[in-house]
Amino acid sequence: MAMSELHLHLEGTVDRETVALLDPSVSREEVDTAWNFRDFGGFIDCFRFIARRLREPRDYALITKRMMERLAAQDICYAEVTLGAGGILFRNLDFDEVWRAIRAAQREAAEAWPVEIWWNLDAIRQFGPDHVMQVARLAAKYVDDGAVSFGIGGDEAAGPASAFREAFRYARDAGLRLTAHAGETDGPESIRAALDIGAERIGHGIRAVEDENLMRRLREENIPLEVCITSNLRTGAVTSLHEHPVRRLLDAGIPITLNTDDPGIFDTTLEREFAIAKENFGFFETEVFRVQTWAELFRFRR
Repeated sequence: MAMSELHLHLEGTVDRETVALLDPSVSREEVDTAWNFRDFGGFIDCFRFIARRLREPRDYALITKRMMERLAAQDICYAEVTLGAGGILFRNLDFDEVWRAIRAAQREAAEAWPVEIWWNLDAIRQFGPDHVMQVARLAAKYVDDGAVSFGIGGDEAAGPASAFREAFRYARDAGLRLTAHAGETDGPESIRAALDIGAERIGHGIRAVEDENLMRRLREENIPLEVCITSNLRTGAVTSLHEHPVRRLLDAGIPITLNTDDPGIFDTTLEREFAIAKENFGFFETEVFRVQTWAELFRFRR
C-alpha cells in the first residue's frame, strides 16, 4: 500500500553517507561522534552539525533528490516535508536561492521518483516573535509555489506558543495551514497553547497522555498527533521503548500518524516505524490501516 508521511525534516534526512558527499573533509570519526548522542541536546548538536554542511543552494538540491529517491523506494507517494527556514535565515543564506534550488531539484527528481512533496516552512520558536513572523511572511511568498503550511519548532519551554498568535494568524490569512511541534520535550500545556493559536496538527504531542482533559479535546476536535516513535526514544523524550505512549494515545481514540521525523539521523524508515508499532505495541492490521488512513485524511493538500 502506498503511504503518506506528514512529519519529516529535510535536513534530518541527511545520513552519514550524505554528510561525506556534502563535506568530503569531514572525518568518519567526527561523523560518528555527532551521531552518537543520547539526549535531546545531543540530537540538536547533530542537527546543527548537518546544517553547517548545507552551505549553498546546490547542497539543498542534493539532499532533496536523495530524500525523494528514498521515499520512492519505500512506496511513499506523498510527503509533507519541513524545511528549516528559520535556520537558513540564521545562517545568512539567501532563502530565495535555496528555495529555487530545492524546487528545481524536486521537479527533476520527480521524473525518476514521482513522490508528491509539499513543504512546511518552520521557524525557530526560541528566537522570538519577530523571527517567527519573518518566517511566516517568507512562507506566504511561496503559498502558490509548493509551500502548504507554516510551523514552529525548537525549544518549547524557551519559546511558548502563545507568543506567536499574530504570526499564526498572518500565515493562516495568507492561505497556509498551521502546525506546531509541541508536547515532545515540554508538557501538556505546550500542546494546549499551540492549539489555542490555531495549530491544526501537533508534531509529536506524546505528553498529551499526562492530561485527560487535553486528550478529550484532541479527540473531540479531531486533532491529529504526528507520532515519531524512534525519534522520541533516541532524543530521550521517552526513557525506553516500553514507556512510549503511542498505544495509549491510539486506545484513547486520538487520531495519530506514524512518521520518521529525521530518518537519516535516527537510521529509520516509515516501514520500520510501522513494524515497531506492530511488534512492540501490538498494533493489529486493522489499526495499522486506520493510522495509514489518518495520514491520508489529515494531509494539508488533497
